[in-house]
Amino acid sequence: MTRPEPGGSSTAAALRAAGHVPVLAPCLEIEALPAALPPLVDAIVVASAQALPGLPPALRAVPLFAVGDATAARARAAGFISVASAAGTAQELAELVGAQLDPGARLLLACGAGHSLGLAADLRRRGFRVTRRVVYRSRPARELDTAARAALEAGEVDRVMVFSPASARSFAALVTEAGLDRALAGAIGVAISPAAAAPLSRLPFREIRSAVSPDQDHMLPLLP
Repeated sequence: MTRPEPGGSSTAAALRAAGHVPVLAPCLEIEALPAALPPLVDAIVVASAQALPGLPPALRAVPLFAVGDATAARARAAGFISVASAAGTAQELAELVGAQLDPGARLLLACGAGHSLGLAADLRRRGFRVTRRVVYRSRPARELDTAARAALEAGEVDRVMVFSPASARSFAALVTEAGLDRALAGAIGVAISPAAAAPLSRLPFREIRSAVSPDQDHMLPLLP
Protein backbone atom coordinates (compact mmCIF):
# COMPACT_ATOMS: atom_id res chain seq x y z
CA MET A 1 0.00 0.00 0.00
CA THR A 2 1.94 2.95 -1.35
CA ARG A 3 -0.12 5.82 0.09
CA PRO A 4 1.75 8.30 2.33
CA GLU A 5 0.30 9.99 5.39
CA PRO A 6 -2.17 11.50 5.93
CA GLY A 7 -4.30 8.70 4.60
CA GLY A 8 -1.95 5.75 4.72
CA SER A 9 -2.96 4.60 8.19
CA SER A 10 -6.68 4.91 7.50
CA THR A 11 -6.34 2.91 4.29
CA ALA A 12 -4.37 0.24 6.16
CA ALA A 13 -7.14 0.07 8.76
CA ALA A 14 -9.76 -0.37 6.02
CA LEU A 15 -7.70 -3.17 4.49
CA ARG A 16 -7.40 -4.98 7.83
CA ALA A 17 -11.14 -4.64 8.39
CA ALA A 18 -11.70 -6.28 5.00
CA GLY A 19 -9.46 -9.21 5.94
CA HIS A 20 -6.31 -8.17 4.08
CA VAL A 21 -2.78 -7.84 5.44
CA PRO A 22 -1.46 -4.39 4.51
CA VAL A 23 2.24 -3.79 3.99
CA LEU A 24 2.96 -0.06 4.18
CA ALA A 25 5.25 1.20 1.45
CA PRO A 26 4.81 5.00 1.17
CA CYS A 27 6.41 6.04 -2.09
CA LEU A 28 6.12 9.80 -1.62
CA GLU A 29 7.49 12.08 1.08
CA ILE A 30 5.21 15.01 1.95
CA GLU A 31 6.69 18.28 3.17
CA ALA A 32 4.51 21.09 4.52
CA LEU A 33 5.43 24.53 3.21
CA PRO A 34 4.79 27.94 4.77
CA ALA A 35 2.41 30.07 2.72
CA ALA A 36 1.08 33.62 2.95
CA LEU A 37 -2.66 33.02 3.10
CA PRO A 38 -5.22 35.73 2.34
CA PRO A 39 -6.86 37.22 5.46
CA LEU A 40 -10.40 37.18 4.04
CA VAL A 41 -11.91 34.39 1.95
CA ASP A 42 -15.44 33.16 1.36
CA ALA A 43 -14.48 29.50 0.97
CA ILE A 44 -11.55 27.10 0.84
CA VAL A 45 -11.05 24.55 -1.94
CA VAL A 46 -8.81 21.48 -1.56
CA ALA A 47 -8.19 18.75 -4.12
CA SER A 48 -6.11 16.64 -1.70
CA ALA A 49 -6.11 15.88 2.02
CA GLN A 50 -2.39 16.66 1.96
CA ALA A 51 -3.32 20.36 1.90
CA LEU A 52 -5.25 20.29 5.18
CA PRO A 53 -2.28 20.46 7.60
CA GLY A 54 -1.23 23.73 5.91
CA LEU A 55 -4.48 25.47 6.88
CA PRO A 56 -4.35 27.26 10.26
CA PRO A 57 -7.03 26.92 12.97
CA ALA A 58 -8.25 30.46 12.22
CA LEU A 59 -9.78 29.13 8.99
CA ARG A 60 -11.76 26.28 10.57
CA ALA A 61 -15.02 28.26 10.41
CA VAL A 62 -14.64 29.03 6.68
CA PRO A 63 -16.71 26.74 4.40
CA LEU A 64 -14.51 24.12 2.77
CA PHE A 65 -15.06 22.28 -0.50
CA ALA A 66 -13.26 18.93 -0.73
CA VAL A 67 -12.58 16.85 -3.83
CA GLY A 68 -14.10 13.68 -2.35
CA ASP A 69 -15.57 12.02 0.71
CA ALA A 70 -12.27 10.85 2.19
CA THR A 71 -10.77 14.35 2.04
CA ALA A 72 -14.01 15.77 3.44
CA ALA A 73 -13.91 13.35 6.36
CA ARG A 74 -10.35 14.38 7.19
CA ALA A 75 -11.34 18.04 7.00
CA ARG A 76 -14.13 17.46 9.52
CA ALA A 77 -11.74 15.51 11.75
CA ALA A 78 -9.34 18.48 11.57
CA GLY A 79 -12.07 20.75 12.91
CA PHE A 80 -13.62 22.34 9.83
CA ILE A 81 -17.26 23.09 10.57
CA SER A 82 -18.83 23.36 7.13
CA VAL A 83 -17.53 20.83 4.60
CA ALA A 84 -19.00 19.92 1.20
CA SER A 85 -17.74 16.96 -0.82
CA ALA A 86 -17.50 16.50 -4.58
CA ALA A 87 -17.52 13.13 -6.33
CA GLY A 88 -13.75 12.69 -6.65
CA THR A 89 -12.42 14.72 -9.58
CA ALA A 90 -11.20 18.29 -9.98
CA GLN A 91 -13.92 18.99 -12.57
CA GLU A 92 -16.63 17.78 -10.20
CA LEU A 93 -15.11 19.90 -7.46
CA ALA A 94 -15.29 23.01 -9.64
CA GLU A 95 -18.88 22.15 -10.56
CA LEU A 96 -19.81 21.80 -6.88
CA VAL A 97 -18.32 25.18 -6.03
CA GLY A 98 -20.08 26.73 -9.00
CA ALA A 99 -23.42 25.28 -7.89
CA GLN A 100 -23.17 26.49 -4.31
CA LEU A 101 -21.40 29.87 -4.51
CA ASP A 102 -22.11 33.00 -6.47
CA PRO A 103 -19.57 34.28 -9.03
CA GLY A 104 -17.20 36.78 -7.48
CA ALA A 105 -16.73 34.77 -4.29
CA ARG A 106 -13.19 34.81 -2.92
CA LEU A 107 -11.66 31.33 -2.89
CA LEU A 108 -8.49 30.03 -1.27
CA LEU A 109 -7.24 27.06 -3.30
CA ALA A 110 -4.74 25.24 -1.07
CA CYS A 111 -2.66 22.72 -2.98
CA GLY A 112 0.68 21.05 -3.58
CA ALA A 113 3.54 22.37 -5.68
CA GLY A 114 2.62 22.01 -9.34
CA HIS A 115 -0.91 20.85 -8.53
CA SER A 116 -4.41 22.25 -9.13
CA LEU A 117 -3.40 24.65 -11.92
CA GLY A 118 -6.23 23.41 -14.12
CA LEU A 119 -8.66 23.60 -11.21
CA ALA A 120 -7.66 27.21 -10.54
CA ALA A 121 -8.22 28.09 -14.20
CA ASP A 122 -11.61 26.36 -14.21
CA LEU A 123 -12.77 28.23 -11.11
CA ARG A 124 -11.63 31.57 -12.57
CA ARG A 125 -13.55 30.84 -15.78
CA ARG A 126 -16.61 30.42 -13.60
CA GLY A 127 -16.14 33.94 -12.28
CA PHE A 128 -14.51 33.24 -8.92
CA ARG A 129 -11.63 35.22 -7.44
CA VAL A 130 -9.09 32.50 -6.77
CA THR A 131 -6.00 32.74 -4.61
CA ARG A 132 -3.91 29.61 -5.21
CA ARG A 133 -1.42 28.86 -2.45
CA VAL A 134 1.09 26.01 -2.33
CA VAL A 135 1.04 24.54 1.19
CA TYR A 136 2.96 21.29 0.58
CA ARG A 137 5.16 19.49 -1.87
CA SER A 138 5.76 15.81 -2.51
CA ARG A 139 8.98 14.06 -3.38
CA PRO A 140 9.65 10.48 -4.46
CA ALA A 141 10.76 8.32 -1.56
CA ARG A 142 14.46 7.52 -1.59
CA GLU A 143 14.03 3.78 -1.05
CA LEU A 144 11.44 1.11 -0.42
CA ASP A 145 10.26 0.62 3.13
CA THR A 146 12.07 -2.29 4.82
CA ALA A 147 8.88 -4.28 5.38
CA ALA A 148 7.80 -3.81 1.76
CA ARG A 149 11.18 -4.91 0.46
CA ALA A 150 11.09 -8.02 2.65
CA ALA A 151 7.56 -8.89 1.50
CA LEU A 152 8.57 -8.55 -2.15
CA GLU A 153 11.70 -10.64 -1.67
CA ALA A 154 9.61 -13.35 -0.01
CA GLY A 155 7.05 -13.33 -2.82
CA GLU A 156 4.27 -12.35 -0.41
CA VAL A 157 2.82 -9.38 -2.31
CA ASP A 158 -0.46 -10.18 -4.05
CA ARG A 159 -1.74 -6.64 -4.72
CA VAL A 160 -0.16 -3.19 -5.03
CA MET A 161 -2.36 -0.12 -4.44
CA VAL A 162 -1.34 3.23 -5.92
CA PHE A 163 -3.26 6.44 -5.22
CA SER A 164 -1.73 8.89 -7.69
CA PRO A 165 0.39 8.98 -10.85
CA ALA A 166 3.29 10.35 -8.79
CA SER A 167 3.21 7.49 -6.29
CA ALA A 168 2.91 4.99 -9.15
CA ARG A 169 5.98 6.46 -10.88
CA SER A 170 7.91 6.41 -7.64
CA PHE A 171 6.94 2.81 -6.89
CA ALA A 172 7.93 1.66 -10.37
CA ALA A 173 11.31 3.37 -10.08
CA LEU A 174 12.02 2.06 -6.56
CA VAL A 175 11.09 -1.52 -7.36
CA THR A 176 13.14 -1.49 -10.55
CA GLU A 177 16.17 0.07 -8.86
CA ALA A 178 15.98 -2.58 -6.12
CA GLY A 179 15.86 -5.36 -8.71
CA LEU A 180 12.54 -6.59 -7.34
CA ASP A 181 10.31 -5.98 -10.35
CA ARG A 182 10.14 -9.69 -11.15
CA ALA A 183 8.53 -10.27 -7.74
CA LEU A 184 5.39 -8.64 -9.17
CA ALA A 185 4.84 -11.21 -11.92
CA GLY A 186 2.03 -12.86 -10.00
CA ALA A 187 0.60 -9.71 -8.46
CA ILE A 188 -2.17 -7.32 -9.48
CA GLY A 189 -1.79 -3.54 -9.55
CA VAL A 190 -4.80 -1.58 -8.28
CA ALA A 191 -4.81 2.10 -9.26
CA ILE A 192 -7.07 4.96 -8.24
CA SER A 193 -7.39 6.09 -11.85
CA PRO A 194 -6.21 5.24 -15.37
CA ALA A 195 -3.58 8.00 -15.05
CA ALA A 196 -2.22 6.32 -11.92
CA ALA A 197 -2.31 2.93 -13.64
CA ALA A 198 -0.21 4.06 -16.62
CA PRO A 199 3.21 4.09 -14.86
CA LEU A 200 2.57 0.53 -13.64
CA SER A 201 2.57 -0.78 -17.20
CA ARG A 202 6.38 -0.89 -17.15
CA LEU A 203 6.22 -3.53 -14.42
CA PRO A 204 5.42 -7.24 -15.03
CA PHE A 205 2.08 -7.28 -13.19
CA ARG A 206 -0.26 -10.15 -13.98
CA GLU A 207 -3.04 -7.59 -14.29
CA ILE A 208 -3.60 -3.88 -13.68
CA ARG A 209 -7.01 -2.63 -12.52
CA SER A 210 -8.27 0.97 -12.38
CA ALA A 211 -11.07 2.30 -10.19
CA VAL A 212 -14.11 3.58 -12.05
CA SER A 213 -14.18 6.60 -9.72
CA PRO A 214 -10.98 8.06 -8.21
CA ASP A 215 -11.42 7.18 -4.55
CA GLN A 216 -10.54 4.47 -2.07
CA ASP A 217 -14.08 3.09 -1.88
CA HIS A 218 -13.93 2.15 -5.55
CA MET A 219 -10.45 0.62 -5.20
CA LEU A 220 -11.27 -1.81 -2.41
CA PRO A 221 -13.71 -3.93 -4.49
CA LEU A 222 -10.91 -4.46 -7.04
CA LEU A 223 -8.69 -6.27 -4.54
CA PRO A 224 -10.25 -9.80 -4.52
